[in-house]
Amino acid sequence: MQNQLRTKQLRRRGCGWGLQRFLLVVVVIVLVGVNGLAWMQARAVTHFVSPGMPLLPIESLSLGQRMQLTALGVPLPRPENHFTPTDAGVAYETHTITLNDSEWLEGWWVPHPQPRGTVVMFSGYAASKQQVGGAAQVLYNLGFNLFLIDFRGAGGSSGSTTTLGIREAEDVAAAVAYARQTWPPQRILLYGTSMGAAAVLRAVAVHGVQPDAIIIESPFDQLLSAVRARIRAFGMPTAPAAELMLFWGGVQQGINGFEHNPVAYAYAVTCPTLLLWGEQDDRVAAGETEAIFANLSGPKQLIRLPHIGHDILLDKGPEVQQQAEQFLREMGL
Repeated sequence: MQNQLRTKQLRRRGCGWGLQRFLLVVVVIVLVGVNGLAWMQARAVTHFVSPGMPLLPIESLSLGQRMQLTALGVPLPRPENHFTPTDAGVAYETHTITLNDSEWLEGWWVPHPQPRGTVVMFSGYAASKQQVGGAAQVLYNLGFNLFLIDFRGAGGSSGSTTTLGIREAEDVAAAVAYARQTWPPQRILLYGTSMGAAAVLRAVAVHGVQPDAIIIESPFDQLLSAVRARIRAFGMPTAPAAELMLFWGGVQQGINGFEHNPVAYAYAVTCPTLLLWGEQDDRVAAGETEAIFANLSGPKQLIRLPHIGHDILLDKGPEVQQQAEQFLREMGL
């Protein structure tokens, strides 16, 4: 009788251990799977391919396409330049900025006959310098030389990766140093949109760049916020996916994305700053914009565009251009 009871107890204990092992295996598989998906998504976000699939609005994708892209990541084509200032009837020169033995930046120099300064211009995520062509035309009409820069990983510059504004801030610093050395003496203004705006803010705060003024459009407050916005666009929950993507992206690129916070960089900006934001922006929230604007330490102005989303903003009509011109004049530029 005692032997039978002992046998039953051992069987129950064995079943219990078996269930625990099974659950442990399930948990391990889930953790590995979730982290694997985050790894692939992070790689897709930071590595461009050639050729890649055409960029389509997420809203236009079917549920199946969204699920596939959620699992494998969006293969982004390397941003290239398909037209030049010559296509707009403007003369320009191509300049190469050597960073090291294997890396360089390409810039388009567009001189103005009677310049009041030089604007060094930077594009957004997954875009080449041609993206800022509309804003460049506005600034040229206002009397500025232009120096349009491709970040590493885009256009005529080297590489095929991006760090969403972290190493791009080094590119900003290199471009400003090149401009000061090549075309002195000139007032230097910086223009950046989206990721380019984040890179400009970081260049000032981290690399000590000292422009005479900056014009920034739609910067995110934290890289984590930008990743969350991207995930929300796919209709997926952001936690813990955003944190995992940021972690694994940092591992892949050797950076710390959790410390990439333009809202903190803004404290270091003491030069005049014109900040533009579209009220229909589905990637950068109003609170992010207001927090960055509040932290800017120098003279500043915020222009809100009521019917515009996440886009180039400086070229959205004569009223915006007039406000920009008035601000620059008031700042003595």
